[in-house]
Amino acid sequence: MFTTKTSPVASLVIAGLVLHTAAAAAQSPATQTPPAPRTSTISTPAPALTTARGTTARWHEQDYRLGSGDKLRVEVYKQDQLSQSLQIRPDGKITLPLVGDIMAAGRTPMELRDTLTTALQEYVNNPVVTVIVQEAVAAQVHVIGEVAGSGAQVMTAGMTVLQALAKAGGLREFANDKKIHILRINNGRTEMIPFNYKRALKGEIEPVYLQPGDTIVVP
Repeated sequence: MFTTKTSPVASLVIAGLVLHTAAAAAQSPATQTPPAPRTSTISTPAPALTTARGTTARWHEQDYRLGSGDKLRVEVYKQDQLSQSLQIRPDGKITLPLVGDIMAAGRTPMELRDTLTTALQEYVNNPVVTVIVQEAVAAQVHVIGEVAGSGAQVMTAGMTVLQALAKAGGLREFANDKKIHILRINNGRTEMIPFNYKRALKGEIEPVYLQPGDTIVVP
């Protein structure tokens, strides 16, 4: 058996090759440990108040078209004899001293104010007129179904569903408060708007405002 002697120089060369190969393997992408994934904290916003579609518009008497039976307060600045409470007659008119009969039905309060101002200019120097709707009899809402007192209610500015239900005496014992809805005529079509009674009581939803002609149905 023969043995081959390795010179000291050859041994150093072989050792250097082994170390070089090991270092290259350590730097190879296949053997590198992938970096730990970056984590980020995402904050979840608090749930916003929910709103029934089409119920956020707060009705105001200045947008209202007057009708027969409506009760008004006409104020003429510094003219106590002209300032008075009036009710629109079935013919749609009101009567004011000096100017006589004025058509009120079909006009907004601001339009009626302008009409009265023009009519009074002949008798009063720079008249300042204010028209206030005290009771919008022609603008009624209806509450029907399982309430203590169903029927028509006179519309008031900013009237909400909860206020109308309270005015109707509240829900009866077996009323289905999960199925309450508002019927609203919109452009000749009837729209059904759901109403969450319990969430409204807790203040978890925005106020649901009524519009003239709405019907609240409590099954």
